[in-house]
Amino acid sequence: MMVPFLSLRWGMKQEDVERMKEVIVALLAQLNHHAEFLDLETQAIAPSCSLGRITRMEAISEQAISTHAQSLNQKRIIGLENALQRIEKGTYGTCIRCQGEIPLGRLELVPEALLCVQCADKKHR
Repeated sequence: MMVPFLSLRWGMKQEDVERMKEVIVALLAQLNHHAEFLDLETQAIAPSCSLGRITRMEAISEQAISTHAQSLNQKRIIGLENALQRIEKGTYGTCIRCQGEIPLGRLELVPEALLCVQCADKKHR
């Protein structure tokens, strides 16, 4: 399926947009697979489970780490799903703050990027 063509004033070509869409879909499949594993890892530890005190503390610690990883994974899934929506709308690659171009190199590293390099730099200062 063809996606809307972005304005030619940006450096992104239609084939770049199609390639990024494929990358995003592949990443989403991978992250959704990880989500299934993380769902299992974050299940409650039954109090009736016969673990020693140290082992129980380790299990709780590992569960907390898995819960954090699950949160990060879910945040990235949402960002990538939003990127697919922006591709469909024809706004992918446009900074939401300054309306400038997000360089293709940045999108290749962070496909869900919402900000151009300059705006992202200002945000983190």
